[in-house]
Amino acid sequence: MTQRTARTDLGLLIARIGLGVVMIAHGWQKYAQNGIEGTTAGFRQMGVPFAELAGPGVTALEIFGGAAIILGLLTPLVALANTATMIGAAVLVHGSNGFYAANGGYEFVGLLAVLSLGLAVAGAGRYSLDHLLVGRRRERVAAARTAPVPS
Repeated sequence: MTQRTARTDLGLLIARIGLGVVMIAHGWQKYAQNGIEGTTAGFRQMGVPFAELAGPGVTALEIFGGAAIILGLLTPLVALANTATMIGAAVLVHGSNGFYAANGGYEFVGLLAVLSLGLAVAGAGRYSLDHLLVGRRRERVAAARTAPVPS
């Protein structure tokens, strides 16, 4: 496999910022506009299982997970959690409304799920806390393994 290029890492940063901003905005709407109780009640009305856990859990994931995605912190884990959440939203809430978001369909949450899954698979890239905390160490270990052995 080839090493990542600076352009690839820039693309991952742009994707992380875009996804993170959308996540934070939707989480903040749930928290500040609807309130946790209102969000939980809305989830319950839509038939979301375990609404009492899902309401605050999804709100926290969107706010704190969105910030983590932007920073590139625990990116694969947070992105995978968001993928599962968006698939749940598509199936439980939007699926019966067809594809288009204008009709309440799964178009938007589907796009967020695919973007999240892509970040879960690709990782955060070099412009991230993940790389700063873990990636540089991995690169040093890999370089040490391939370094010529002195005779």
